[in-house]
Amino acid sequence: MRQASDWTERHRPRSEQMLEGNEVQRRKIRAWLDEWQTGAPKKRGLLLIGPPGVGKTTVARAVAEDMGWNVVELNASDARNAAAIRKAATSGATHRSLFHDPSAPPSRTLILLDEVDHLSGGLREVSQARIEKAMTSNEQQDGNVALRGDSGGKAELLNLLSQTKQPVILACNEEMGLWGRNSSWRSTRDRFGKYIIKINFVRANDEALRRIARRVLREEGIEFEDSAIDALATTNHGDLRALVRDLQVMTTGLHDNLLTSQLVHSHAEASQRDVSVEIFPGLDNLYRTRQSEEAVKLTRTIDKDPSEFLNWVHWNNASLFTDAGSIRQGSSTMVQADKMMMGRYLNTAHRSTYWTQHLTSLSASVANRVPLQGRIYPSYPHFLRRSAPKGRPSIVEKLAELSGTNKAVTREDFLLPLMLLSQEDSPLGDPTNFDLSISLGLSAEEHASLTGLPMSRRSTKDLIKAYNERLNVEEEKIAASKASIPAPSTPSVKVAAVTTEEEKQPDEDQGPGPGQATLF
Repeated sequence: MRQASDWTERHRPRSEQMLEGNEVQRRKIRAWLDEWQTGAPKKRGLLLIGPPGVGKTTVARAVAEDMGWNVVELNASDARNAAAIRKAATSGATHRSLFHDPSAPPSRTLILLDEVDHLSGGLREVSQARIEKAMTSNEQQDGNVALRGDSGGKAELLNLLSQTKQPVILACNEEMGLWGRNSSWRSTRDRFGKYIIKINFVRANDEALRRIARRVLREEGIEFEDSAIDALATTNHGDLRALVRDLQVMTTGLHDNLLTSQLVHSHAEASQRDVSVEIFPGLDNLYRTRQSEEAVKLTRTIDKDPSEFLNWVHWNNASLFTDAGSIRQGSSTMVQADKMMMGRYLNTAHRSTYWTQHLTSLSASVANRVPLQGRIYPSYPHFLRRSAPKGRPSIVEKLAELSGTNKAVTREDFLLPLMLLSQEDSPLGDPTNFDLSISLGLSAEEHASLTGLPMSRRSTKDLIKAYNERLNVEEEKIAASKASIPAPSTPSVKVAAVTTEEEKQPDEDQGPGPGQATLF
């Protein structure tokens, strides 16, 4: 058999004995899968949570292979609407080996769904008729029948977990992505919580990284210096997949068949990989450090932009710091960080985000005079959930149609900037400037919603009146310009409107584009 050219696939652990790190998590997975040998456990799904590259899906696949089970996998590269999930579930229920022994007890099939935190939309169900048609139709030939994006995906996933006869494992980087960030996230979490057990994965330690590096290099027949292995561990943030990829890149065209520490350091300096660490483990490390240089480095790896990161630290300092002096010093530093952030909007100070990020990191680390002991439990800032821009559904629909993106992306990337341009308390805001809202085709009420002004206020009603007057003027201009254009001489032909089945159904959020599947 030809070996895979991608080392992450070539050296993927095929057995639990080859796995490194997350020993406690692996035992929990194995114990849960053992329960399926004699029946079905009370909770028929697992939710594996952790940053990319820590081995979530690899552990599940390796344990299943040790048990002789089949694996049906659906990841972010595939469609994940209701029909796709139904197909995976059906395959899991009926999958048999080509050489299955009828006298042997039936083997289990593990249904593995990766990156479920990218599954957009709510819990709105799609009709059974549409699902069945989408499962049997050819999307290229019958695009009106096929489901778009992630339509009905979450609802079907919930249905699968409640009825499955086979073990189901879900994997994600951030569980809030699965629950959603709107006001109903708790309800979604609780509904899934009836059927799943959550297991949190952590990044591999340096010793685990060393063992993996040695194994891969020996299997490839490449010599190495011990100092090179140490350098690999210190320049990697616990990402197993990234480690294997770095080894493949560094050893391609290697002279003298020897991996040196100098080569490792040169590669690390040249690549400067954007290592992304999830917010909770990132904060855990940040609040423990006592060195400013280390705090700054850690902050660069946390997967939050400077303004959002500032909110996280502001929220958690009050609950994690026990010393009043530490809280005062941290708050003073965050005030300066907030001032630097405002430079983004008031001038062209491109260094504003740089200083915001660095000052915020110091307010969470060296500002604390009493080192934190034991496990740290940072929390999600409640005010971020409450203040998240909801807007009107009609605004989101119009913006999504104009931009050609799905509603989830529209809410996250487009709605907030538009609100900042329309609110009085924003540095750039001007509620009386109607140009942008009119060009987007928004109504007066929708524009008022963007401003954040209560509809009961007299000033809001006056704003709506002024908007409508301006809108009437613009419509008269358009009508006048059309009247001045001579009509075409060709006869008009009436075409009957055809409403497809897809158009009859309420619009649903489409999911993000294809992403990279987690291999390690």
